[in-house]
Amino acid sequence: MKTNSLEWSPDAICLSPEISDLTALASDLYQRTCRTDFNEPGFCLANLGAALDSHAFRRMMVNLKNEMTAIHEREAGRTLHYLSLGRFDQQVSTKPHLDSGPDECFLMLGYEPSEVTSVLEISDYSKCAFEMGLTPQDFLMKHNPMFHSGYEMLRPYTTRLPCFSEADYQIVCINNSVVPFSTDKPVWQGTLHTATVIDPDESKRRVINSTMIASVPLGAKAAISKSEEHEFVETTLVRRRDYNALQKHDDGKQ
Repeated sequence: MKTNSLEWSPDAICLSPEISDLTALASDLYQRTCRTDFNEPGFCLANLGAALDSHAFRRMMVNLKNEMTAIHEREAGRTLHYLSLGRFDQQVSTKPHLDSGPDECFLMLGYEPSEVTSVLEISDYSKCAFEMGLTPQDFLMKHNPMFHSGYEMLRPYTTRLPCFSEADYQIVCINNSVVPFSTDKPVWQGTLHTATVIDPDESKRRVINSTMIASVPLGAKAAISKSEEHEFVETTLVRRRDYNALQKHDDGKQ
């Protein structure tokens, strides 16, 4: 697979935080991910090492979202709500895409240690669209990156995550928005993400704890309840995501 040289330096997108300081980590994640211009990547990876377990990892994800909510309320006068929470064994490669969501949202993906090798790439389609004089939606309609020509157009705006490590617990935050750039009313500028699974293996796992988080007005009704958050942290269930077959439930083993 061809790759371009990094548009962003590893220091801009790769974090090795002190786990004890979630407030500082949340601030770093928010700054890099929830951008309203093109001075930040719109994505980043935090490597939390291997000395965790899955439940503690997911609890940390929820705590980080809460810390980021406090930052968003201070800085934007809005709040953050979960739109979805799930655990998947994802071993199907994808093309550059957005996950279905509202205009301003981001993904917080929690990757657990795995023997299944994969590569993650992020494409700054909002910046590409802006420099072409298009809105992000217009770009996706006219230059669909699912097709080769659109994919090639995004290559100069695509970064392969250089610090992804299957040996560790990692959080990857990705701005998943689809809003035109504005200087009058700052809004989140989104990116596309691509995963290439090098050698899928049904006998092994590539577990992703997947959450989508949206910017919503203060006082908006929550889409996800506290009991659903608790279930996300405590469950042992993993769903197998296969685009060519019916979704199956795992046996729940850890």
